[in-house]
Amino acid sequence: MFKMEGNGTEVKCNDLHLAFQYPLYAITYIVIFIPGLLANGAGLWVLCRFISKKNKAIIFMINLAIADFAHVLSLPLRIYYYINHQWPFPRSLCLFCFYLKYLNMYASICFLTCISLQRCYFLLKPFKARHWKRRYDVAISAIIWVTVGAACLPLPAMRSASLANNSSEICFADLAVQHISMTTSIAMITVAELGGFVIPIGVITFCTWKMMKSLQDYQTPHSNNNEKDKAFRMVLICAMVFFVCFTPYHINFPIFMMLKQGLFSSCSFMKIILCFHIISLCIASINCCLDPLVYYFMTAEFRDHLSRRSFVNILSRFTPRHKNFGFNRRQDELQTITFELLGDFKSF
Repeated sequence: MFKMEGNGTEVKCNDLHLAFQYPLYAITYIVIFIPGLLANGAGLWVLCRFISKKNKAIIFMINLAIADFAHVLSLPLRIYYYINHQWPFPRSLCLFCFYLKYLNMYASICFLTCISLQRCYFLLKPFKARHWKRRYDVAISAIIWVTVGAACLPLPAMRSASLANNSSEICFADLAVQHISMTTSIAMITVAELGGFVIPIGVITFCTWKMMKSLQDYQTPHSNNNEKDKAFRMVLICAMVFFVCFTPYHINFPIFMMLKQGLFSSCSFMKIILCFHIISLCIASINCCLDPLVYYFMTAEFRDHLSRRSFVNILSRFTPRHKNFGFNRRQDELQTITFELLGDFKSF
């Protein structure tokens, strides 16, 4: 039975235990774990080792990949819990994994916004880009991590009391939300919706519109048009990831918090809100697989390094490794030929 107090009244509902959430969470995390692990692992490897540090969005892309990779590494623990319905690990690990989910969500939102804003601004103001230092991006990233990390701390704190008072075998979705005052609830909704949704979606939408308008209004040399077109595609992919992954959750979040305050009396309506909350959390987790599209499909240098090295490594496995056949020289020649073929392919 689901009980909730608010405004001096008590609401009782007998059918709000949503058993479908366990297989849904488990299937969602199983589906995104391997692609998310491979995509973000490869992304971090290529971004950190091979991409030119002069690439203007490189720092934000690396931080975006770190946020996703950290969350993906915690997914096996979530999968284990939702399949076995028990938590044999330390309580602190449960709260840390719970914290990582929201840290990933809001860090991803911030870095997607930074990528969109920077690409738009530098393409429209190219002379400003020449004087921009990489350390500025490092400082901005550090501020984002500190701010988002501090802002997300209340979320596991609201569940820690439930974990202390209940069985140590429960975690994640089974942790009850601690009752908070209406003032605190309004403050949380305001910070989450304004800082984590309204402002970012406004910035990304504005950047998308501004880039589209720039491409339509100004006729520039062909090379400059190509550069603007690449920047527009990157901003567009950021907007797509944001809208698909984070909009459902933030539409539902204020209503979910009002439900927790006991402001609704209809059990059927409350069940709909709880169902949508579960589904929106699953959709939000997909960002771990969609975020790599930003630096994979929109960064030509990233694609070049990944495709060249993969192609050369595959072919080199079929090449004799005996010293008498000059393996090292053959591998160098093979890599040179591969680069030339890829260069010729791009020219078409």
